[in-house]
Amino acid sequence: MDESSASDGNSAAPAPGVGAESGGVTYGMDDRPPVGRSILLGFQHYLTMIGSNIAVPLVLAGAMGMPPGPTARLVGTFFVVSGVATLAQTTIGNRYPLVQGASFAILAPALAIIGVLQASGAGWETIIVELQGAMIIAGLAQVCIGYLGLFGRLKQYLSPVVIAPVIALVGLALFDVPQITNPATQSVWLFVLTLVLIVGCSQYLGHRNGLFQLYPVLIGLAAAWLLAAGLSVGGIIESSSNAYVDLSGVSEAAVIQPIVPFQWGTPQFTSSFVIGIFAGVLASMVESFGDYYAVARISEEKAPNSQRINHGLAMEGVGNVFAGIMGTGNGSTSYSENIGAIGITGVASRFVVQLGAIVMLVAGFIGFVGALVTTIPSPIVGGLFLVMFAQIIGIGLSQLQYVDLNENRNVFIIGATLLSGLSIPTLVENFAGSAGSAAIETALAGLPLLGTALEALGEIAYVGAVFGLEPVAQILFVVGTTGIAVGGIIGFLLDITIPGSRTGRGLTAWEDITEDDDEFEAAHERFRSGPNPGDD
Repeated sequence: MDESSASDGNSAAPAPGVGAESGGVTYGMDDRPPVGRSILLGFQHYLTMIGSNIAVPLVLAGAMGMPPGPTARLVGTFFVVSGVATLAQTTIGNRYPLVQGASFAILAPALAIIGVLQASGAGWETIIVELQGAMIIAGLAQVCIGYLGLFGRLKQYLSPVVIAPVIALVGLALFDVPQITNPATQSVWLFVLTLVLIVGCSQYLGHRNGLFQLYPVLIGLAAAWLLAAGLSVGGIIESSSNAYVDLSGVSEAAVIQPIVPFQWGTPQFTSSFVIGIFAGVLASMVESFGDYYAVARISEEKAPNSQRINHGLAMEGVGNVFAGIMGTGNGSTSYSENIGAIGITGVASRFVVQLGAIVMLVAGFIGFVGALVTTIPSPIVGGLFLVMFAQIIGIGLSQLQYVDLNENRNVFIIGATLLSGLSIPTLVENFAGSAGSAAIETALAGLPLLGTALEALGEIAYVGAVFGLEPVAQILFVVGTTGIAVGGIIGFLLDITIPGSRTGRGLTAWEDITEDDDEFEAAHERFRSGPNPGDD
């Protein structure tokens, strides 16, 4: 898209829906739609990640035993962190239109830490500051990994044979989220209604009217919620129904809620907890690596170069440090739902995502906004998730167009990556059961040589904090239950060890579509050279 004609909100912009109808995007990354339209589009991006950004703090609060008042503030804190981290990533980091939010990969080790602390009699006030400290150190480690370029150096070895199924796993690994599959929280008619509205607007009506193509999520969620709310207020939907919209908490919510750094107290630093959280951070980095390729693909941009990858991961580390300082008990990572929204709407504008980030930031401080968002019934969120995850899976598989699928080694690696990413996490979860990483620790201790060695290393100062029995078990549990990490590791090892040509693996084609090193300009370089047209 011509940046000179679309980067100014008052200049000529493409007709809504034209890009999407022709197979492209309606608004590219550097485009700036009119402000009014951008606010609505940004709010729509915000809605796509509401489910996850509320689910994580509620799970944490419930596990810690946090009272209702602090829980509401914790949810608001997640919104504030998400807004700030998104603004930082889109302006200083890799500058992709990626929403940053709560990480499910970090949730797993956090729950394990909560279990350990509760077993010792700790209350939620102690638990949250322990999570804060672990998140700050793990985030600083990610910043170092990013700016030292460690992940970017792997790019020359990663081919579409691995990246395609790994991106697909982002969506496939979430196929059983409770909002979709749990009958205890499901309402079939509301789930189907939301699904039909979003798919109908984006796939069937988009070519008839640009508004349907631009706002399918907003239209679908708003229509489904308004209908459910009206029927609930009218008494047609009973309060025991999963489709019921409970508005009582909205009027009781505080107008402004204070969210400040270290609001829960001084962070505490425990080495084994840091290692556990860092394992979750590593898993989220692998997922973000795939997200960068996915968002570039769906935004019709060239594949990211090493520098863009490094700056993106480093900025996510900064977001994690900020999350630790603010006290979310979790971190910040790129949101796959946001990528799905780009595919559905054809809106990849960085400016739009930045306005959405401002909405998130403001909403975090306004109590009744967060309370209103929490009234969205689970079936509506489930209908949204199904569309978003399906889009992500399709984006991933589309990368296979660069791979020679007539070569048996490629077909095998793709299948092995997908199957291992889906099956091994289930195996680990079933093996560990309710004991979590403790079950892995017991199994390792029972191994004659390895168990003895890990126990010995655990007695050594500093070394034991990383290579001791407990931290190794936590790392194996977190990585082993993260499908994208398992599939990515296995696929990567197979791809670099099984003989194959660079052309057959798709690397030659990828080199042709990867941006040159000078096409990404870091924030400090842009600051020295001055603003360019289209910069946000």
